[in-house]
Amino acid sequence: MRKLTKRLLASGIIASMTGCFFGVSKTIDKQTMKDSKPKSSIYDVAINKLDGTPLNLSDYKGKKLLIVNTASECGFTPQYEDLQKLNDAYQDKLIIIGTPCNQFGGQEPGDASTIQSFCTKNFGVTFTLTEKLDVKGGNQHELYEWLTKKSINGVLDSEVKWNFNKYLISEEGMLIAYFASTTSPMSNDITKFLD
Repeated sequence: MRKLTKRLLASGIIASMTGCFFGVSKTIDKQTMKDSKPKSSIYDVAINKLDGTPLNLSDYKGKKLLIVNTASECGFTPQYEDLQKLNDAYQDKLIIIGTPCNQFGGQEPGDASTIQSFCTKNFGVTFTLTEKLDVKGGNQHELYEWLTKKSINGVLDSEVKWNFNKYLISEEGMLIAYFASTTSPMSNDITKFLD
C-alpha cells in the first residue's frame, strides 16, 4: 500500500481520488462558528500521552490545536517532518498533537516505545504524541467523537478517511477546519490560520 500511495502521489492521480479515499478538506465559516456552541468542551476530553501519563488539553487554552492521526508505515508518514517544521515555526501559537492509530492498513503496528523511537530517530519529533487509539468505529476514542460529530462539536460532521487527517481547533476550543491526508502540514491551507 505504501508503494502504491507514493506512486499515486507522484503521478497526481491522488488528487482525483481525494474525495472518495482521503477525504475533502473543510473550513467552518465564521457565521457557523459564531452561531454554534459545542455540546461539550474539547478541553474536558480525557486522553493520555504516548508514555501513559495524562494529557490535560485545558493546558492549551489560548493556543490553536492541530490534531493529526498518525502512522509510521504509511505513504504520508513523511508528513511527520513538516509537522515538526510547523511546530517549530508556530510554537508560540500552535500545539500539534499526533494520535497514533492502526486502523488504516495496519500501518501503526508498534507499541508506544517503538512509535516514540521511530518518530524521534527519523523525524526529530518533539511535539506531543498520544496513546495509540481508534479514530472511528465501535471503539472510537472520545477525542475523535468530539472531532467528527456535529452533535458534540457543534459545527461539523466528518469522517477520518486515512492516516494524517488533520483537525484545527481555535484558541477558544472551537473546531475551525478539517484537512484531508493530502494536505501538507506546511501548506497555505493550514498556515493561513496561523500567520
